[in-house]
Amino acid sequence: MKKETSNPGTGTVHKKSLKQQIYYYRSFYIMFIPVFIFAVVFHYLPMLGIRYSLFSYKGIKAPEFIGLANFERMFSMPGFWSAFGNTILLSVVKLLLNTFMAVLISILLNELRFMKFKKVTQTIVYLPHFMSWVVISYIVYAVLTPEKGYLNNIIVALGGTKIMWYQEPKYWPFILVLVNTWKMVGYNCILYYATICGIDHSLYEAAVMDGANRWHQITYITLPCLKSTIIILTLMNLGNIFRSDFGLFYQIPMNSGALLEVTNTIDTYVYRGLMQTNNIGMSSAAGVYQSIVGFVLVFTANMIVRKIDSDSSLF
Repeated sequence: MKKETSNPGTGTVHKKSLKQQIYYYRSFYIMFIPVFIFAVVFHYLPMLGIRYSLFSYKGIKAPEFIGLANFERMFSMPGFWSAFGNTILLSVVKLLLNTFMAVLISILLNELRFMKFKKVTQTIVYLPHFMSWVVISYIVYAVLTPEKGYLNNIIVALGGTKIMWYQEPKYWPFILVLVNTWKMVGYNCILYYATICGIDHSLYEAAVMDGANRWHQITYITLPCLKSTIIILTLMNLGNIFRSDFGLFYQIPMNSGALLEVTNTIDTYVYRGLMQTNNIGMSSAAGVYQSIVGFVLVFTANMIVRKIDSDSSLF
């Protein structure tokens, strides 16, 4: 395989062999190596575990092939559909709220004119993304702990009564969504803010000359230019809509049994099934089910987007 390149000065055409092309772009290939290794180790090699969903494991005995029995057993268990419903509901709310807040904050950051204040604000917004769920769980516990929590102290100071947060399921859908938004919105802001910075400034200058105010510029220039980025990121996140964040739903509620009704999702359901019953086959079946449904969802949504606006589709 040879690539033709032209010399602008002489107009002559040179052909580069594959070996020459690899050497010429060697720095890019070197940077790609860690990404390739990460993808293989953490995304492709684990796919070999799909076979576990088709077998039954009983102690040290040889695994017995049982076909789709693990899937049938998984669907028939009472806790699965509750976890399934929680996963769908909370994932959709997280996706919508994260997208809205990320777009809003990125637009507000773009409107700031004091660079020092903008940098400080960016750091504050981005910092939670780099914190582990374990650290965040203790921050949330410091706020919500029944006896000396900051939130209960404020409630008591205002004349209210303490709330046993870790015993009250009704509050936790809101708590989990807000905590997730606080942690993840900074990462999404980077992507949207980078897109906004890439918008041609001549568009805004022309709009100002036509008498457009800030709101008009955001409505008719910024948001339309963000449309493709919003659609692509939403499509990518749809694949994870059946994969609730394990750290969020397990670490933040401190694995409280009183909160299982609203915090139990497919991920925590699989983990508890594996740790408590040691059922490797059914846990693997749940993971396979998540992957298949996520793939179908992304593929279907991408087909719809491609028919409406092919430039905004993933493939």
